[in-house]
Amino acid sequence: MVNLVGLFGQLGLFSQVAGGNGAILWVVLGVIAAAVVGGILLYNQLVAMEVRCDNAWSDIDVQLKRRHDLIPNIVEAVKGYVGYEKGTLEAVVNARAKAMSAGSAKDTAAAENALTGTLKSLFALAESYPQLRGSEQFTGLQQSLSSIEEALQGARRYYNASVRDLNTSVRMFPWNLLAGVAGARPREFFEISDAAERAVPSVKMS
Repeated sequence: MVNLVGLFGQLGLFSQVAGGNGAILWVVLGVIAAAVVGGILLYNQLVAMEVRCDNAWSDIDVQLKRRHDLIPNIVEAVKGYVGYEKGTLEAVVNARAKAMSAGSAKDTAAAENALTGTLKSLFALAESYPQLRGSEQFTGLQQSLSSIEEALQGARRYYNASVRDLNTSVRMFPWNLLAGVAGARPREFFEISDAAERAVPSVKMS
């Protein structure tokens, strides 16, 4: 443990030797101490922003996994009624596979938007099949997907807000001086379709 009494004693002795320059010495030491403390606070803030972004992306990932897990059930439910509409069903399956293998936030968003497009085509197809529209299994899956889409929109908004705060900070002084040390870097936004565009179409029962 540092002997603070001895340290300050030495500084006091030095200030006495320095004579009139002792006050300047204390001012310099105060500035250095303030800079160190400020640097630590800024560093911790950047790290906290990084952690917040990671956690926010994890929330998105959870909702996307729920979505991907539900889609095969929807396809199977529809297949029993429109089995010969293979093109639409295969498009959904292929889009799901691409979405699951996407890497960056930008690529994931593009893949998810493409998947949404195929799902809209699938639900539009269901309008032509009264028995499918009346299936409790199908309508239940549709409601589950709607719930997931709402949760995903909420997670997306929180993630993008966290990314905005991080990206702004790493470009501003004095955070930009410590961004490299903290490992903080600008991140991509997760830009998916608007909520109205992603809303699962309501299949009429009659």
